[in-house]
Amino acid sequence: MIRMTPDHMIFDHLEVCNDDDLGVFSSGNYTFVKIWAPTASAVELRIYNQPVGGKSVRSIFLFPSDCGTWSKGIEENLLGLFYTIRVRINGTWQKEHPDIYAKAVGLNGHRGAFIDLEKLKPVGWDEDKGPEVSPVDAVIYETHVRDFSISPDSGAFHKGKYLAFTEERTETPGGLTSGLDHLTELGITHVHFLPVFDFFTVDERRPDRRYNWGYDPQNYNVPEGSFSTNPNDGRTRIYEFREMVAALHRKGIGVIMDVVFNHTYFNITSGFNQTVPGYFYRFWPDGTWSNGSGCGNELATERFMVRKFIIESLLHWMTNYHIDGFRFDLMGCIDLETMRQIEKATRKIKPSVLLYGEGWTAGQSPLPVDSRTLKANVRQLHGVAAFSDDFRDAIGGSWNSVTTKGFASGLTLREEAVKFGIVAAGYHPQIEYGYVGHGVIPWSAHPTQCVNYVACHDNYTLYDRLKLASPEDSDQTLLRRCKLTAAILLFSQGIPFIQAGMEFMRTKKMHYDSYCSPDSINQLEWSLKDKYKSLSDYFSALISIRKAHPAFRMPYSDMVHKFLCFPGTYVPGVVSFELGAHANNDPWEWIFVLFNANNYAVDFYLPHRKWKFVINGSEVDENMTSLSEDAKVTLPPISGSVLAVF
Repeated sequence: MIRMTPDHMIFDHLEVCNDDDLGVFSSGNYTFVKIWAPTASAVELRIYNQPVGGKSVRSIFLFPSDCGTWSKGIEENLLGLFYTIRVRINGTWQKEHPDIYAKAVGLNGHRGAFIDLEKLKPVGWDEDKGPEVSPVDAVIYETHVRDFSISPDSGAFHKGKYLAFTEERTETPGGLTSGLDHLTELGITHVHFLPVFDFFTVDERRPDRRYNWGYDPQNYNVPEGSFSTNPNDGRTRIYEFREMVAALHRKGIGVIMDVVFNHTYFNITSGFNQTVPGYFYRFWPDGTWSNGSGCGNELATERFMVRKFIIESLLHWMTNYHIDGFRFDLMGCIDLETMRQIEKATRKIKPSVLLYGEGWTAGQSPLPVDSRTLKANVRQLHGVAAFSDDFRDAIGGSWNSVTTKGFASGLTLREEAVKFGIVAAGYHPQIEYGYVGHGVIPWSAHPTQCVNYVACHDNYTLYDRLKLASPEDSDQTLLRRCKLTAAILLFSQGIPFIQAGMEFMRTKKMHYDSYCSPDSINQLEWSLKDKYKSLSDYFSALISIRKAHPAFRMPYSDMVHKFLCFPGTYVPGVVSFELGAHANNDPWEWIFVLFNANNYAVDFYLPHRKWKFVINGSEVDENMTSLSEDAKVTLPPISGSVLAVF
């Protein structure tokens, strides 16, 4: 096992740098290079003609300057060339690499590229901006750039590329909308992209040969090249990424980046470690690498220059790529103070920036538990949300047992857990928390801190999870279960999160962990939309209702306590709640929502009001059927219903 020497474990004496000009900057006939390397005795800039191969055509040594940095101004035009940084420490030259702040790279990210970001703007880029959407008003749609359009039936020309998101009027085999137009039709507010920074495991020359989600960071500040049409040219990926963002923004859709600041793909040979050995990582007292990420290392986010790098990286993506929000992979590996500073810095640029992540770690970490951005600690933050795995398990069943059923699979005695999800994992006086789940306590301070989801890229798709839990179900029964799940998700308080394809019963052919599975497993099969058009239409209708009615989008816990009431009558397999009067200034005076997970119809008596059906079972009731003031409603099997008083 590799251990760091004690000298590498002591970093308090290192001089840190608060300057905002670290990295390589080129414009016209001038390039400025500044690298933080306080333990180095020399720093060399090596220049190349090609992105890979060939020998260095020139070496330029940087000069030591203040706060542990090395810098050099070069008065000549280097645009179109490539470079690496090499650092000499304790008499030994480290492995050359792009500087850790690199804004552009060549093929496979092995060399930085001299580019001028100002010259790579699509038409109208300076005027481009994303929507201003508060957290509970968001409807998030998670996808992978390649998955979204790589299928032969996607209708896209630029299959698997950034540019697929710029294409309009694409169609499924059956003539329904696909791609960008599908997202607009669905009504989502944000697309959440799995990693789109430069990652290691896909060969950009041959992206068809090896698939990966991208949770293996290599160059944090550069778009991934396998999604561009020319990964050799460092400019192409930048321009096409910006085109993608602008196209989504024109449709009123924000862009969220999945960021991985818990680990790097390489340990010893990473750019971080080759620049300042040991500084950027956590270690155990015996000198071994800690592994809270489950990927072999974890970044020491609590250290000044690591925290500074993370914040500046996020600001780079916001200012240079107009990103509207960030999802933090294994956010529990990031210390709370770093998340506080992230929230403060990003909100200065975009007041409505969305910040959320996984409130857990994947292994043991030397970072104290009370300093981690865990789900249990998210109440200590403002403007940062966590995924509710409680909601996921209550609806679909436990993540670690494929045979376990959840409420949507017909399991009774999960009603309190569903109610906990409906109030966005906060406190509500009508919930019996002893029945929610073992050790589950309210963890969100407000609905804005809770991301509700039932499926994401990890684990099974919703369809696969339901099918595994109830293999005897017919296709129509599974369709009803998916519609019930959609209703619970979109009519709960908090921030709803949809995995791409969930709206047309996406399957990964029962693959549990498809991070490196081929396109045949991961791709969105758009022909499924033709087959399950009713489900896609149902999702769209529910999203439209949610967006039109603020009663489903209350931002504060005291509003939830005031306006959301659970009836006292317990019916096994049924969860219901009432919203009113005019909850959160909703135009509807009263709203009653009912979820029946039983495979049989259930009679339910409503309060004495003049109700009208909005959703009657699994169908949207466009005629708004009137009921008498003391009406008894019959809830169809496996369905959600919504009634309102206008």
